[in-house]
Amino acid sequence: MRKEVIRDGILGASELRGPMNYKYNVLKSATKNFSEENKLGEGGFGEVYKGILKNGRVVAVKKLVIGQSRREKADFESEVKLISNVHHRNLIRLLGCCSKGPKLLLVYEYMANNSLDKCLFGERRTILNWKQRNDIIVGTASGLAYLHEQFHVCIIHRDIKTSNILLDNDMQPKIADFGLARLLPEDQSHLSTNFARTMGYTAPEYAIQGQLSEKVDAYSFGVVALEIVSGQKITDVNFDADSEYLLERAWRLYVNDMHLELVDDNLAPDEYKAEDVKKIIEIGLMCTQASASLRPTMSEVVVLLKSKGPLEHSPQNRTAFVDSDTRVVHGDTTTSNGSSSSNATASNSQLSGR
Repeated sequence: MRKEVIRDGILGASELRGPMNYKYNVLKSATKNFSEENKLGEGGFGEVYKGILKNGRVVAVKKLVIGQSRREKADFESEVKLISNVHHRNLIRLLGCCSKGPKLLLVYEYMANNSLDKCLFGERRTILNWKQRNDIIVGTASGLAYLHEQFHVCIIHRDIKTSNILLDNDMQPKIADFGLARLLPEDQSHLSTNFARTMGYTAPEYAIQGQLSEKVDAYSFGVVALEIVSGQKITDVNFDADSEYLLERAWRLYVNDMHLELVDDNLAPDEYKAEDVKKIIEIGLMCTQASASLRPTMSEVVVLLKSKGPLEHSPQNRTAFVDSDTRVVHGDTTTSNGSSSSNATASNSQLSGR
């Protein structure tokens, strides 16, 4: 007999099972008192440590940097209960939490191969082959589509970037930190220092005006897809091509039908089919179009990635991104942004470079 899937609103979360509650001292001991040697990294929401529980299980413990007022703790417990019930092969599993100590802690499954940014750009980088890169792109898209449309509550990540995509033993992607942005004050999340560090991944309408929709994640996904294909960071300038940022370079090559020049030099030409690479580059450009209404949904992206043959529709709208000075950059022009939202984006036509 087929099980019936119930997808209701946030009130339905009352029937969800909550996460396991860990004692603070248990996690303190597991991480050797949150020692530097156990530190795995530092994300937008806090530091992450490797922990070994008494039963031998290896976990990742995140020490959150959010307030601990009564209301904030209640929001934390409610959100954690929701997140712990998110189950998808491309999303990091939240195992438990601790809200009874000096810091709010989250306990996640441990990923031995660390984060995608360290594989692509780290000092001890791993040369990913084309199949691995393609799998990471498709898996990340699938995870986002689940968060947006398949879980009973729509969760917009807001901070998709290579450091928030972790890799399991088989180099398959798992998205981390989903749901945590909902713990930030609504009027501050897009302007906080957590997000300012990675402005290149953030859709202009969100970074400048705080306009939030699922298309914000689509934009960030597009940036990540282009980084994976090219091996170039969104924030780095390619000095071999007139000091171009990645999105500028990708758009120029696309317009001139020179897509393959964007491909990472570490990939051998016999590893991939030219039409597959061109399709992913065009999907990345579709996702980073300045006009949010023209970007595909993540479920549409998954269909496009898995379809055979070239895309039926090409990117229509020039890409745009926000640089470190909080300026909107598109094509060969830059829009300087002041404190006024009317100056920030001016109009859709200005953002799109039209």
